[in-house]
Amino acid sequence: MNADNTPLPRTFPRECRMKTPAEFQRAYARKQRAGDRNLLIFCTPNGMTISRIGLSVSKKNGNAVCRNRKKRLLREAFRLTRHKLPIGFDYILIPRVDVQSTLEDYRKSLKYLTKKLARREAASNHQAATEQKTGQQP
Repeated sequence: MNADNTPLPRTFPRECRMKTPAEFQRAYARKQRAGDRNLLIFCTPNGMTISRIGLSVSKKNGNAVCRNRKKRLLREAFRLTRHKLPIGFDYILIPRVDVQSTLEDYRKSLKYLTKKLARREAASNHQAATEQKTGQQP
């Protein structure tokens, strides 16, 4: 669901993509990450009503054909599950090397890891707000 409770279309529009190197650097610098056997995900809040993804598939993942297949699978996994993901975040998806994951593997990992990161973010925001109320310094 979108912020105004309308269902999201199952498309992958341009505004759902991270495009500039600065956007990627902001997510990497935040060092908020989670991973499993299929994916490593870096996350940062983006202050928008949508979530966006960026893909980082290194040459360690194989030749261009293998890398492009992983990117297609990751984009499709995001497209199909984006309506179930926490909104307001930028995610960098990095597939694990030497793992032959299917679309379903990526979908499950994406749902699980993004929810894990959103819980972690909510907990850190709650902790920061509590410290600010009590006047403690982090």
